[in-house]
Amino acid sequence: MSRGLLIVVSAPSGCGKGTVLEKVKERSPFWYSVSATTRQPREGEKDGVNYFFMTKEQFTELSDKGGFLESAEFVGNFYGTPRAAIEEKLKQGTDVVLEIEVQGAMQVRAKCPEAMLVFILPPSVGELERRLHKRATDGDDVIKKRVARAAEEIPFAMDYDHVIVNDELETAVDELVGLIRSEKDVRRRRRELIEKVLEERGNKV
Repeated sequence: MSRGLLIVVSAPSGCGKGTVLEKVKERSPFWYSVSATTRQPREGEKDGVNYFFMTKEQFTELSDKGGFLESAEFVGNFYGTPRAAIEEKLKQGTDVVLEIEVQGAMQVRAKCPEAMLVFILPPSVGELERRLHKRATDGDDVIKKRVARAAEEIPFAMDYDHVIVNDELETAVDELVGLIRSEKDVRRRRRELIEKVLEERGNKV
């Protein structure tokens, strides 16, 4: 059984990465990684579904054992991507998607250089601001902060393997599906070549 593909997806808030990934999953199935956090569950959230809810002591103990692919602290709470569940899915041949921030993506790259990193861009910062206003879930001050954060994050797209502009949703979905299938095909061919060479060597011994 071939190993699954680890796909890291980052994008500024408001880029529509969640919608893109939902559409991609319909055509190229994958498993969404579930993050761990030390914050308290919100109403309706379930342990192991929305997050793995941990105490700070549990989180620290797991972190000290190298149990996270990436982790960060935000507003007094810890967040991280548990390694064990992801490794198990990949071994089973299941593709895994991590939807994480730039800093976390760079941590994953250091620990899993085989991961495919994809950055989803808005057509422009101005269009991103327009979408955030249209979404109407945040006030003007929060939107300004999100736009400023996006302007800081976007240059890091240079450190990713692939960049997709989410201008037209279906086009962005087509691009990401194509990238995933192409990467899996390249790795399959590489594995077959290596196995063939080793097999031929064994026949000559």
